[in-house]
Amino acid sequence: MKLLFVHQNFPGQFLYLAPEMQRRGHDVRAITDATNDKTSDIRTLRYTHKPQPVEPKIARLGRNFTVMSDRGVTLARFCQKLRAEGYVPDVIYGHSGWGETLFLKEVWPEAKLLVYAEFYYRGHGADTGFDAEFQVAGFDQVMIAQSRAAYLAQALAHADRGVTPTHWQASTHPPALRRQLEVIFDGVDCDRLAPNPAAQFILPTGLVLRPGDEVLTFINRNLEPYRGYHIFLRALPAVLAARPEAQVVIVGGDEVSYGQAPNAGGTWKDVILNEVRDRLDLARVHFTGRMPYDRLVDLIHVARVHAYLTYPFVLSWSMVEALAAGALVVGSNTPPVAEVITDGVNGRLVDFFDVAGWSATLTDALARPAAHDAMRKAARELARARHDLRSVCLPDQVRLLTRLQQS
Repeated sequence: MKLLFVHQNFPGQFLYLAPEMQRRGHDVRAITDATNDKTSDIRTLRYTHKPQPVEPKIARLGRNFTVMSDRGVTLARFCQKLRAEGYVPDVIYGHSGWGETLFLKEVWPEAKLLVYAEFYYRGHGADTGFDAEFQVAGFDQVMIAQSRAAYLAQALAHADRGVTPTHWQASTHPPALRRQLEVIFDGVDCDRLAPNPAAQFILPTGLVLRPGDEVLTFINRNLEPYRGYHIFLRALPAVLAARPEAQVVIVGGDEVSYGQAPNAGGTWKDVILNEVRDRLDLARVHFTGRMPYDRLVDLIHVARVHAYLTYPFVLSWSMVEALAAGALVVGSNTPPVAEVITDGVNGRLVDFFDVAGWSATLTDALARPAAHDAMRKAARELARARHDLRSVCLPDQVRLLTRLQQS
C-alpha cells in the first residue's frame, strides 16, 4: 500500500510502525513540521507553518479550534501540491492532537484515514480540576475543557477509524466517537528491556549504579505537576532519611508539556525543589535532564524501584518500560495507571496526593526488594502479554492498517 504518516514531531508514536511497514515492502512516507529536527529512514516531507496570533477576547472558547484548524489548513494546502504531483496514498495515519488531519479527506477523499486519538478533553472525570493546588476549579474551566475537544471530535468524526493506546484513554471520548476506536498500545521492546544483570548507569559524579543497588528512579519528558513531580519531591525527604544508602535519579526537562508554567516564572523543577531543598540530601538526588534512549534503558535496568505519577491523563511509555524491565513500579492510583497495575500483584498503587503514603511505600519498596520479587515477575509477564512491541502491538497495528486498506 501507499501509506502516509502525519505527525508534527514524526516519528512520535509511529517510531516502530513506520519502519515495520517499510520493511514489509510498502511505499511509506511521512509529513512533519519543518521545525522537527528528528531524522528517520522514512522518506519525510516537511511543511512550514507560521501560526497567526489569536485574540482571546475575540476567539474566546474557539481559540483552541482556531489554532489547530489553522495548522490543518496549512497542511491541507501542502498536501494539495502533492496531489497535483500525482501522489495519492491508500491509507493516511495521523495524530489528531494538533489539527493536522482535519482536512486531509478533502484533499484525498479516496484514501482511508486513521487517526491516533490519544486523549479527549472533558470537563469532568479526567485532568480538569484534578489538582486544586495548580488548577482553578469551576464551571468556566469545565466549559473551556469541553471546548478544547472540538477539533478532536471533528478529526475523529471525519476519519475512517481511530486508535488509542489504553481503554481508559478510549473512555474519555463520547460514546458516539468511542465506537470509532481500536485500543492498541504503541508497544515497548520487552526483549531489549529484559533484566540485565551486567547493566550499569554512570552518574555525572562518576558514581556507577548497578542492578541490586538501592536506586529509585523518576522519569518523565518534563518535570511538572501533571506527572506528579511535586508529590514525588515532597515525599523524598522522608525516604532519604529512612534509607541512607538510596540514590535517586530524576530524568526530565525543564519545559512544560502539559498544563501551565509556574505563575511566578521559572521552572517547575526549581519551584518544587526550592520548597524541599533544605530537607534533602542533594548529594543523593541526581537530576539528569533528558537523555538518549540507550542511556535511559541502562537506568531502567539498574532501578530497584520506579515511581510513576500522573493526573488522569495519557499513560507514559516509561511506566510500561519499567514494568517490562522488572522494576518494582509504585504508581499513582489514577485510572490510566490502575488499568495496568493491580496493587500488590504487579506493582504498588498510592493515592496521588498522599505524600506520607508515597514516602512509606517507596521506603518499604527500597528496603525489602526480595519481598517484592513476585510483583516484579508479574509486572514483566503482564508487559510481555499486553504491551510487547514485536509479539502483540506491532502485529495488531499492521492488521488494522491492512484491514483498513481492504475495506
